[in-house]
Amino acid sequence: MMEQKNPDHRQNGLVKTVIVGVVAGLIGGGASYVALDQLNNANQNNNAQVSISSGSVKTSKNSAKTSGAMTPAYNSVKGAVVSVINMKRQSAGSNSLFDIFGEGNDQKKDKGKLRTYSEGSGVIYTKTGNKGYIVTNNHVVAGSDKVQVMLSNGKTVNASIVGTDATTDLAVLAIDGNYVTQTAEFGDSKSLQAGQPVVAVGSPLGSEYASTVTQGIISAPARNITTASANQQTVIQTDAAINPGNSGGALVNSAGQVVGINSMKLSQSSDGTSVEGMGFAIPSNEVVTIVNQLVKKGKIVRPQLGVKVVALNGIPASYRKRLNIKSNLKNGIYIASVTKNAAADKAGLKTGDVIIKVDNKSVTDVASLHSILYNHKVGDDVTLTINRGGKERDVHVKLGEN
Repeated sequence: MMEQKNPDHRQNGLVKTVIVGVVAGLIGGGASYVALDQLNNANQNNNAQVSISSGSVKTSKNSAKTSGAMTPAYNSVKGAVVSVINMKRQSAGSNSLFDIFGEGNDQKKDKGKLRTYSEGSGVIYTKTGNKGYIVTNNHVVAGSDKVQVMLSNGKTVNASIVGTDATTDLAVLAIDGNYVTQTAEFGDSKSLQAGQPVVAVGSPLGSEYASTVTQGIISAPARNITTASANQQTVIQTDAAINPGNSGGALVNSAGQVVGINSMKLSQSSDGTSVEGMGFAIPSNEVVTIVNQLVKKGKIVRPQLGVKVVALNGIPASYRKRLNIKSNLKNGIYIASVTKNAAADKAGLKTGDVIIKVDNKSVTDVASLHSILYNHKVGDDVTLTINRGGKERDVHVKLGEN
């Protein structure tokens, strides 16, 4: 529709078509040339892509019939990935010039009517009883007056919010279980390696492009970032294309397992430099911990140490020396600061300590620390193995509340 109204768009479209045609012609010509060249050798395997006979053109019987390497992975989740529609009521405020001149009666009738405010993605991960549960991003449903879900078959159904967590940017929705035809399986995000292939599945730019799949690799399996709300979070970095609307969708490994929930992308650095191929997903191990609590309690009551931390593997070598971190320490969580009178402070933890283990379980990133802590309750006692000045010691901490 828009191209028909804009002659400039029509012209650009024509130019693009011509360019594509020329390129296709060159490729086709090259393929035909190879085919003709190989006709002289009967012993050659003839894989000509264009067959020519008495003025007619046919498609080759040798066309590839196999699917791509990641196609089975996509098929494992495509029915479980949905579009999430955030609906809000129209503002009851003045409606510009129409209200001023008394011509806004129809507009006033619509005040309070639910309208689509934004769209994102979600993943149906389980069906329990008569309910299907969907994980998505908190920011996808934040501020909504109503939430709807468009299933992979195009049907739109109502959804209820089970619980949300702004800290991890996760939320759980519920729909009638009769609508669930496929659920996704979570994989182990701790087993991810840089360079392995993944696909992102979701609805970039909204439900019009639902079930879009893009392919990339794991750029970094555990990247430490500071979110807009000043929370530190360990996320998966990928170069699979992630656009507005992909939020809450699935990052899937070659086994068809969800290893992350796509949450954000970096399009511009702090100095204004344009950025490409930097998307981030919440690791599946943390997702599982959070959604289980949200379904059980409707919210996250977090036990807290009362510290600001960063994983050692996220600290550059030059900073490690300045922070006096021993060179033999390869993994652990560096304590950047301790909140006064918080649990860690009362237990004697100090800035510069490196947490090696919690309850004798190794911690290598912030997500693994969270995972262990969130399996405890406020008031529980935990044992932290720390490295202070090159020496290890155990510290007993009574967890506080967030």
